[in-house]
Amino acid sequence: MDTPKAGLRQRIFAWALARFNTRYERFASKSKEQLLADLTGTVLEIGPGTGVNLRYLKSNRVRWIGVEPNPFMQPYLREEANRLGMPIDLQIGTADTLPVADNSVDAVISTLVMCCVNSQQRSLQEVLRVLRPGGKLVFIEHVAAPRGSWLRHIQNLLTPVWKRLGDGCRPNRETWVELERAGFESVIYERINAPTILVSPQIVGVAIKAR
Repeated sequence: MDTPKAGLRQRIFAWALARFNTRYERFASKSKEQLLADLTGTVLEIGPGTGVNLRYLKSNRVRWIGVEPNPFMQPYLREEANRLGMPIDLQIGTADTLPVADNSVDAVISTLVMCCVNSQQRSLQEVLRVLRPGGKLVFIEHVAAPRGSWLRHIQNLLTPVWKRLGDGCRPNRETWVELERAGFESVIYERINAPTILVSPQIVGVAIKAR
């Protein structure tokens, strides 16, 4: 059950993300351009937040559906969509129960989302369910540092607190393991280092559903 405190944390998180994420977006812009600019057809974005990815999509080539669990993100996202003149279908929901039909989307976008979902396994099965055969998941996710490293130690220490402050974010998740186990035909990614320690390292890539 949602509580007033949980709602306040969501509201603050949305406000902070809208105002203080510029440095990260500059860093991620090249990767996002490469992943998103050529998407076509029905595109589902899980956890679209304030709509920072909309600018990379060609509105005349995609039908965009967003599923966002934080209701306080909506005003920022709709404002960005209006600025771009982009029609959107935005729904409140979670990645582990997507309100979308089986085999109905051409691509799924996930950027800095798998750290926050309740169950990565369930969420990835939902992604596979809604993707058409041959469809793809494009992702940029921050993940756990190597085991035994000083950064992994810090991530482990901070995760209980950061999960509460960061809208469910757990920086010590080995997301690449779940991607490789989920049942995609192929999963291709590279590792990069972000300028902010708590969201570094990251994996950037594409996972393809079998035809």
